[in-house]
Amino acid sequence: MTIQDLHQNEALRHREFPVTARKNFLAHAAVCPLPRRVADAVRLQAENATLDDQETAYGHTEIRETRALAAKLINADLGEVALVGPTSLALSFVAGGLSFRRAANILVYYDDYPSNVYPWMALAEKGVEVRFINVRQLGRIRVSDVLGQVDENTALVALASCHFISGWRIEYETIGLALREQGILFCLDAIQTVGAFPINAQAVDFLAADAHKWLLGPCAAGILYVRKEVQDLLEPIVLGWHNVRCANFVAQENIVHPPDARRYEAGSFNLHGYVGLKAAMELLLEIGVDNIGAELVRKRDRMVPVLQSRGWEVVGANAPEVNRSGIVAIRRDEADLAALHARLAEQNVVLSLRTDRQGRHYLRFSPHFYNTDAEIDRAIELLG
Repeated sequence: MTIQDLHQNEALRHREFPVTARKNFLAHAAVCPLPRRVADAVRLQAENATLDDQETAYGHTEIRETRALAAKLINADLGEVALVGPTSLALSFVAGGLSFRRAANILVYYDDYPSNVYPWMALAEKGVEVRFINVRQLGRIRVSDVLGQVDENTALVALASCHFISGWRIEYETIGLALREQGILFCLDAIQTVGAFPINAQAVDFLAADAHKWLLGPCAAGILYVRKEVQDLLEPIVLGWHNVRCANFVAQENIVHPPDARRYEAGSFNLHGYVGLKAAMELLLEIGVDNIGAELVRKRDRMVPVLQSRGWEVVGANAPEVNRSGIVAIRRDEADLAALHARLAEQNVVLSLRTDRQGRHYLRFSPHFYNTDAEIDRAIELLG
C-alpha cells in the first residue's frame, strides 16, 4: 500500500483508516485515531487473552519483534530501546537517573510542552542550575541558539525535535554531534517527529516518544532510546522483577541489571499497547517514513499560502525546508478561535486549539499522510 493508493481509492482509505468515513481528522499532533489494522491487532490480543494468561497470548518473541521494529524506525540497536510507556515517564527516567557534578547546568526550553520542562525544572532541587534557552520566535530553536548558550559547565541539553505549536523541527543531528564533541549529553523529546519523519537516534544520547501521535499507535505505548555508550551513566530509578535479576522470581542479595536498555523496564509490559504499536510501526514502515515526511511537507507547503491569502497569520510560515513539519498553526487577533474550533468540531472537522504563554490562541492543523487535499481544503473553507 502506498500514499497514492490511499488517495486514489476512497474505499481502501476508509477501510484502513475508519475515521475518514466520519470526520476530517487533522489533529495528529494531539492524539490520533487508530488505523484499522492497529485496532484489529489489539482486539485479537484481547480475545486471545481470554483463553490463556495474557503474557502467553503475546509472548517474549513478539515483544522482541516490537523492540526490533522500534529500533529500525529510529536507526538504533536492539539493545538501545526500552519499552517504558508515556513520553513523560521516559523523560523523567532520564532526568531522575543521571548524576550531575557540582556547578553543573542544563539547558532547556521553557515554552516547550510541559512534559519536557517539568522533569528538568525539578533538578534545581538537586543543585543543578536550570537554564532556559532564549529564542526570538516561539519554538524557533536554531543550531546557533543552542551552541551559543552552552558553556563548560553545561552537562545536558534537553529539547523537543519539533515544537508542538510552531511546528519548527530543530536540526537535532547537527546540534547533537556538536554537543557530543563538547562532552554535553543531549536528550530529545521526539514525540512530534517519530513516525512522521526519519529519525537518526545515533545523533543523540536519549530519545523518548509515545505512540499516540504520528506513530498512529495506542496511548502509553512509547519507547525510550538510550545510546549504549551512556547506559552506565543512567541509573534505573524504578526497580522490579523485570529489570533486576531474580532467578525463579526469588529476590537476590545484589541488584544486577540487564546489560542493555531493558534495565529501564521494571515490570510487566502494557501488552495491549505494544501489540498496537507493533502493528502501527509495520504500517509506517510499509508506507515508508521518507515518503511520509515528504508528503507532510508537501501538504504544509500547499496550505500555507492559501491560509495567508485568507488573512491568517501562519506561525513559522517562512521556515526553511529542513525545519518544516506536519504542524501548521494559525491565528488572527480579532478571531474567537475557541468558538471557531468548536464550530469546526460540529462539522466533523478536528483541529487542535492551543495557547501560548501570553494567552494567545492558535488553531493547529496536523494532517497525516492518509489525509487528502480535499479534506484540508474543506477545513480551510469552513474557517471562513
